[in-house]
Amino acid sequence: MNTVLQAKSLCKTYIVNKRQNNVLKNIDLGIEEGEMVAVMGPSGSGKSTLLYCVSGMDRVTAGEVFFDSKDISKLNDKQLARLRLDDMGFIFQQMYMMKNLSVLDNIILPSVKSKKNDLSRSQSVEKGRALMRKLGIEDIGDNDINEVSGGQLQRACICRSMINSPKMIFADEPTGSLNRSSSDEVMNELLKLNRDGTTVMCVTHDPKVAAKCSRILYLVDGSIVGEKLLGHYDDSESSLRDRERELNNWLLEQGW
Repeated sequence: MNTVLQAKSLCKTYIVNKRQNNVLKNIDLGIEEGEMVAVMGPSGSGKSTLLYCVSGMDRVTAGEVFFDSKDISKLNDKQLARLRLDDMGFIFQQMYMMKNLSVLDNIILPSVKSKKNDLSRSQSVEKGRALMRKLGIEDIGDNDINEVSGGQLQRACICRSMINSPKMIFADEPTGSLNRSSSDEVMNELLKLNRDGTTVMCVTHDPKVAAKCSRILYLVDGSIVGEKLLGHYDDSESSLRDRERELNNWLLEQGW
């Protein structure tokens, strides 16, 4: 398998009130093509900072980050923005959408802005509608973003993250603001995308979400202190219960 993402001796330091805060400390990390990796840990352990650094949303203080064999720590801001637009997809807990655009127009916006493909606007619309059909929200395309449910809006965010056929999706607490039913729906859609070949890195505090991932990394005080391999989830309820039980026991061992 190809390594899509690799971090070597990654460090991130913030200076707050003239004091040095070492948020990430010598992180070594590799994610293979087709993996679905969850990042867990206590509040303040550096989970989101890790996701931002390895995706080029934030600059590393030291170390190297390779995405698709490119050292992104050496790219300038314009090159990083282009990489994120063309080859990465993002899903956040807060569903950032343009309020003056319809749901469909929000979904196709990255495609319209991208120079990666030569799609016309009508072709982008066709692709956007196809993604919406796949995720079961084809009937809300013309709605304003305040006219749909949280679960529908997060699935629209997944569509937007996939519109440029990214090599990898980065999800930061994608179910954090959803109820359990909507959370399950969103995770099932991410699982489908992963099974279609999209690599996923997901920061989560929810063991039920992490139990559906193939590998879990555990952060404490900016360092990876544990790793749990669960393998690919097969959709059965009995398998999920066993995975949740195994994961919860492991998390207790980590001090969760």
